[in-house]
Amino acid sequence: MEKEVLEKAEYCLNCKTKPCQQGCPLGNDIPAFIACIKEEKYEEAYQILSKTTVLQPICGRICPHEQQCQGNCVRRFKAHPTQIGDLEAYVGDIALEKNFPFSKEKITSINKKVAVVGGGPAGLTCAAFLARAGYKVTILEKYSKLGGLLRHGIPEFRLDRKILDKVIDKIMQLGIQVQYKQELGKTITLEELNQQYDAIFLSFGANISSKMGIEGEELSGVYGGNELLEKEMHPNYIGKKVAVIGGGNVAMDCSRTIKRMGAKEVYVVYRRAEKQMPAERKEIEDAKQEGVKFLFQNNIVSITGKDKVEKIECIKTQLVKKEGETRESPVNIEESNYEIPMDYVVMAIGSTTEKAVIETLQKQGIGVNHRGYIQVNENYQTSNPKVFAGGDNIGQKATVAWAARAGRDAAYQIANFLGK
Repeated sequence: MEKEVLEKAEYCLNCKTKPCQQGCPLGNDIPAFIACIKEEKYEEAYQILSKTTVLQPICGRICPHEQQCQGNCVRRFKAHPTQIGDLEAYVGDIALEKNFPFSKEKITSINKKVAVVGGGPAGLTCAAFLARAGYKVTILEKYSKLGGLLRHGIPEFRLDRKILDKVIDKIMQLGIQVQYKQELGKTITLEELNQQYDAIFLSFGANISSKMGIEGEELSGVYGGNELLEKEMHPNYIGKKVAVIGGGNVAMDCSRTIKRMGAKEVYVVYRRAEKQMPAERKEIEDAKQEGVKFLFQNNIVSITGKDKVEKIECIKTQLVKKEGETRESPVNIEESNYEIPMDYVVMAIGSTTEKAVIETLQKQGIGVNHRGYIQVNENYQTSNPKVFAGGDNIGQKATVAWAARAGRDAAYQIANFLGK
């Protein structure tokens, strides 16, 4: 394994311009940590990564590398890009095994308390960087285990729960406290947190699946992809036909999970071309290999059935570049409608924050936009100066790396706000 890793590291050209770093949402110093691998200085490599992230074994495995760091690698033009994800995961795994510290700097305690609401990638990262800076941090988590979408959104075949637990345990070693079974608007209120803490970071996810507003969406057998993955309350798919609507990683995770659970046929219906899919290329190819069928440039226009799903109606689309747009948009082709018999439909076209949580925030004077996302300024600060927010709940790019970046950068801003 080590020989293979060293070969992958040697493949890196250590570009001075660092295009891979520019493609990484977290800004990891990729050439520097790979240079350390070449010299077999794994602890140094880990601590270089730890300056910008605490989720190395996770991001190394599940990030859409081809759209981020590896998609900017100069070697992709003549051959294939440096396998940055594999190298990051390897260094992260060694750090877990040998218990390398995030940093050799001594933590100086600061008598300021911060509440982090939500223990997903944004919350874990924010808590870690604040704890490393000396602040007293408490995570308030609605479930009995931390991880957020890492645990309740990404299937185990993509992210081993043992690795996730080890990463979380390492973060907790920084002295972070956790209160489980705590949910904003139900067991705790923002007003209570305002009284108990010097600052608050809202990092709960946006995990309510969006709807298309088409006929038949209310029928039995129509599910939200996010809810299926989070709560694992799946129907019996054995021998059934299932349509998954969408082209992102949630759609891929749903389609692969459902196929593995015995569905006869699983279709991914996506209104754009394959090359425009936001899902990671590897996930698309894995889904194909597992028997998932793709209907590219097809748009679902209705779901029919008496009491439950019986058919879906689709229409073919063509891609047209409209004036002022940077990419082609799908336009329905008239009279190209057709129907497919179907047992279940899964909506995976996006998500928003739970309505009850949004209403709770609004009652406390926190600004929320028309799409249900929390409004923040450039410092991740809400309309209440003590309250910060980041991750899916502010409507940013929905990947683990972007959520982690929001958590890290919010931690810096909270530290500036609190001072010493």
